[in-house]
Amino acid sequence: MTEENLNAELKSRDRQMSLLRLATYASVAVASTLIVAKLAAWFATGSVSMLSSLVDSMLDVVASVINLLAVRHAFQPADREHRFGHGKAEALAGLGQAAFIAGSGLFVLMEGLGRLYNPQPVEHGIWGIAVMVVSMILTGGLVTFQKYVMRRSNSLAINADSFHYQIDLITNAAVIGSLAVSAWFGLHYVDPLVAVGIVAYMAYGSWGIGRDAIDQLMDHELPDADRASIREIALAEPGVKSVHDLRTRAAGPNRFIQVHLEMDRNLSLIEAHEISDQVMYNIEAAFPNSEVLVHQDPEGVDERRDLPAAAGQNR
Repeated sequence: MTEENLNAELKSRDRQMSLLRLATYASVAVASTLIVAKLAAWFATGSVSMLSSLVDSMLDVVASVINLLAVRHAFQPADREHRFGHGKAEALAGLGQAAFIAGSGLFVLMEGLGRLYNPQPVEHGIWGIAVMVVSMILTGGLVTFQKYVMRRSNSLAINADSFHYQIDLITNAAVIGSLAVSAWFGLHYVDPLVAVGIVAYMAYGSWGIGRDAIDQLMDHELPDADRASIREIALAEPGVKSVHDLRTRAAGPNRFIQVHLEMDRNLSLIEAHEISDQVMYNIEAAFPNSEVLVHQDPEGVDERRDLPAAAGQNR
């Protein structure tokens, strides 16, 4: 990598780190504010759906603090003990978030089922509705900012945190509806039913976050569209006859890409080296925060090591 490209990448990483740090601070601040408001509203209303939202906000604080630590660790440069960097710290944080969401969902499910068998009236519903409206405004602003950060960082930890707060938006809207129906129409069973519905959505969210985290921890390949783009970039370079043994993985903000290039067997070593270097630079430009390893093969020499079960993916 040239000095100019290296300086540009370092500046890009610094900008990403600043955005990610700001996103985690904002997440902790919003969740802490909502805990105080929802705790007061739960004491006033006794609503189990309000309780579900309160528990979720408590977990938001824990998850956001974990994200803050994970993001800081993920952007630390590689060292002697971690030659590939610390990017998987984000995946570990995402896995932790999935566990937190699943655990809180189980607690709320038990409360909701208990209220279904023993319905209780919701009191001071207007106050609870006001708290949830404020909560939706704050949460909506946070989610908008997190999406902005994700577009510029592709952070798994921020993506998991954002999905968690999107669940909060749906939860808040559902709680407002249950409070209104229970307070004004006396349908007390609606409140626990809404809580059970929220739990179902929390289970869906925790599954998606956990799956993405496990994919990174297990070195899952990059999306097919990214792999196709890498192949196109390599094949567009004059002198490259074909591409094989493309292997990719992600670790937090970092991507690792390995590819074999077939070139004319009559090229000199320096010519083959220059072609492979140009391919490496082009891929790094298209995929920031990537470490690209290129191997040169003489055309016609069969060195493919595709796994039989994934031959269609790894070529």
